[in-house]
Amino acid sequence: MTASPLDGLDDEQRAVAEALHGPVVVLAGAGTGKTRAITHRIAHGARTGAHDPRRTLAVTFTTRAAGEMRGRLRALGVDGVQVRTFHAAALRQLRYFWPRLSSGAFPELLPSKSRLVAEAASRCRLPTDTATVRDLASDLEWAKVNFLSGARLAAGATQAGRTLSVEPEQLAAVQEAYERAKDARSLLDFEDVLLVTAGALGERPDIADEVRSTYRWFTVDEFQDVNPLQHRLLTLWLGDRDDVCVVGDANQTIYSFTGASPAYLTGFRDAFADATEVRLVRCYRCTPQVVELANRVIAARDRGTAAAGSSAAELRLVSQRPAGEAVEVRSWADDVEEAQQVAARIRRYLDDGVPGRDIAVLFRVNAQSAELESALSDLGIAAQLRGTERYFERPEVREGITRLRGAARAGGGGGPLADEVRAVLGAAGWTAEPPRTTGAVRERWESLAALVALADELPGDPTLSDFVAELDARASVSHAPVADAVTLASIHSAKGLEWRVVFVVGCSDGLLPLLYAETPEQVEEERRLTYVAITRAADRLHLSWARSRQPGGRATRNVSRFLAALPSVGGGPAPAGGVSRRGSGKQRSERSRTGPATCRVCRKALVTPPERTLGRCQTCPSDIDVELLDALRAWRLETSRAQSVPAYVVFTDVTLTAVAEQRPDGLDALARIPGIGPKKLDAYGEVVLGLVRDHRA
Repeated sequence: MTASPLDGLDDEQRAVAEALHGPVVVLAGAGTGKTRAITHRIAHGARTGAHDPRRTLAVTFTTRAAGEMRGRLRALGVDGVQVRTFHAAALRQLRYFWPRLSSGAFPELLPSKSRLVAEAASRCRLPTDTATVRDLASDLEWAKVNFLSGARLAAGATQAGRTLSVEPEQLAAVQEAYERAKDARSLLDFEDVLLVTAGALGERPDIADEVRSTYRWFTVDEFQDVNPLQHRLLTLWLGDRDDVCVVGDANQTIYSFTGASPAYLTGFRDAFADATEVRLVRCYRCTPQVVELANRVIAARDRGTAAAGSSAAELRLVSQRPAGEAVEVRSWADDVEEAQQVAARIRRYLDDGVPGRDIAVLFRVNAQSAELESALSDLGIAAQLRGTERYFERPEVREGITRLRGAARAGGGGGPLADEVRAVLGAAGWTAEPPRTTGAVRERWESLAALVALADELPGDPTLSDFVAELDARASVSHAPVADAVTLASIHSAKGLEWRVVFVVGCSDGLLPLLYAETPEQVEEERRLTYVAITRAADRLHLSWARSRQPGGRATRNVSRFLAALPSVGGGPAPAGGVSRRGSGKQRSERSRTGPATCRVCRKALVTPPERTLGRCQTCPSDIDVELLDALRAWRLETSRAQSVPAYVVFTDVTLTAVAEQRPDGLDALARIPGIGPKKLDAYGEVVLGLVRDHRA
């Protein structure tokens, strides 16, 4: 006897499968079996005759998810259901109806809008570097899915809390030039496919009637990620009918920057008052310890920024698994140590028999992968980077290395390696201070900053040629083909996936949430990202953060605010078997602060870390003792070689410059220079003061 599609479902999943008529909204938490529930619903509808599979359209957001759903339906014996992404479904319809819409040939699809956006930007006298073009393309996509153009862009961006990559008037000009170029070449981009299809359905009743007679029952997965244009298309597909089942989790809305809004999910019952609502909260993926942490993080959200009246925001997961290991929260001295310790822990898991494919390391921004790739390579651990280019394959990294190689062939400048690398990469877009954006321009800067940091870390007194050779060696290892590999992934690209063991690195304010998440809405999206990262872990979850970016740097970072208030992380008692906190040693106590530091020359507030170290604005005149600086650098080099550590671990260039400018006359004055803490004062203070006295004399 053939098994029923209802077999093996829990009570809530069964309720979804049996809700075959009218509107249905499924509020499904992470790991609760939502795909199982909706595929069994389609199968049950087909088995009972309530639904005709040939007139059923299931829509999701990725080809991977669509493929998984098709596979499950085949396993359930259901054929004929159309399972497509929004774009694929719209494109199929648009191609079919095009002869009725136009006498011309079907337009060519634009695989990438970069070339035309660059052309439009050039016409508007804007930069056309890769990062700027990517950010402009993102802004154009966001504007189109929100039906914004021209003079409406400024108000729309303000209302959405979106920071545009250029001024609204400039974006409007780029938008107009881009659309003109596209029309002249008879091209459609991906957003056009949805827009033109929606236009055809809205303006041609004959086409709308034919689509509605073809598709009678609709299922939409990941409904929290629907944007206004996709919602408009779905509404036109439905017409005056209500046979639609939507499933999603407002707590996993992490694509607001693309125009996605959870309001369509949380407000579904406002649009369909008689909708059946089912909540899936039984988590089959994660242990109780992981689930408890996820619940705590999301429950601490800012209620004022949660969707108004959102019942979906109240979902609280309940683990269906036996108790597991406590979630581990570790702090490390710097990013390098964090990467090395994560790699060492992964090595132990692999030695204990855990397959590499069951382990993932997640991070907030792509540039964080550089240290991780290096640390894993050093231990011979195969790794694959998901969702983006490997570090050494990124265009900005390739460009930077090419420039460095050219400078090395020319003989270099003869100065310290770190200074030479900064000078060369400055021409490629690196600046001493990061850009105040979160898009491609910021990602490009982070990638180049990783090269600068690597130059700082090399021990001894390497030349520019030595540095290029080191980069080539690292790149060759990173390119080695891998099979059973550990996954490195951004949190965004990890959504919808799971691993037995998950490491989430960079759990500090400034990364989670990002430093430039300034509005309450932006901060809450970062919280949801943290929730998504946590719920990727099935068995073991390791959270870590570094107190400084580079070895020997100031410990200015703090644990993420999303974790700081939790027991054992923020200082309270640890719940039994819940979260354990460990550190790599005593943290340096922070100096008391009475206000922002001011420039000793012009008395203005100092903004950047280098300025605060120097005690003056970078544009103010310097009274540096050049001979003293040379003596300090010679002593630092000798000391670093004796200790077999990079020179900057002793003192950074900025700190030595500050000493040569301020010429402190005692230990108290020396201690007031940022970057010289108690340990360095004890280890090097008298020697440094001796050098200062010698040159003062």
